[in-house]
Amino acid sequence: MTAPIPRDIPDLPAIPGIPALLPSPVPATAVVPPVRRPLIAAFRLLTAATAAAGVAIFLVLGSPPRVLSHFTIQSSILLALVLVASARRAWTARRPLRSSLTGAALLYVVVTALVHHLLLANAPSPYAMTSTMTGATTSALLQTIADHVLHTAVPIAAVLDWLLLTPPGRLHLRQASTWLLYPMAYLAFSFIRGEYLLPGTPGHYLYPFLDVDQHGYKSVLGNALLLGLSIYALAVLLVALDHARPNPVRHHGKTGFRLQPPVG
Repeated sequence: MTAPIPRDIPDLPAIPGIPALLPSPVPATAVVPPVRRPLIAAFRLLTAATAAAGVAIFLVLGSPPRVLSHFTIQSSILLALVLVASARRAWTARRPLRSSLTGAALLYVVVTALVHHLLLANAPSPYAMTSTMTGATTSALLQTIADHVLHTAVPIAAVLDWLLLTPPGRLHLRQASTWLLYPMAYLAFSFIRGEYLLPGTPGHYLYPFLDVDQHGYKSVLGNALLLGLSIYALAVLLVALDHARPNPVRHHGKTGFRLQPPVG
């Protein structure tokens, strides 16, 4: 006769000298093979080339030091570089760039578009610009095209790339305050540039709401504070939308297993 199996089997004591195994999470790249996305890479390269063309037109038509001092030009150059790097990673099936970098580039070009259309190019606005980015009072055809490219077409393309070609949930609220460092640095650069330029130099202050000669430091700092709060609110909105939107690039990798319907 066989002995009955006990209901409760006591746990065996641990064997001394053998360390416990630590949990080792398996990376997703070891389960799902990387996927090349040539169409996404092509779209990003096209957007980067468009931004670079707009910047090149302004550099040819105006003084390079003056043109490169604009927030629009700097943010467009940053976006073009980020898109080129992102396109290379999409083409070679590598991991995407850090969201802190791509989110910053997106935020800056969106801020550029909103400030241009709501303040600078809006005739009823008290800060409407009376001259072009190159300092001319009239805008040539090429300059008008480049103006619309950098302030309308490129920001729209950047937003579409974020909404349709980027997985959601990558932006984080802690990044919003870090993204304000560049606008704050640009404010300091604007003040230093205005102080060291000779009196009577055209474009002493590049933006009317930062013109210390016309409005004084008190009003300009108030404008900068309101603009900074608006940029931070826009950054928080982008983060919230990034976590609320659906995933447009979800794909199912091939695992080699095929599920069959249950029998019976």
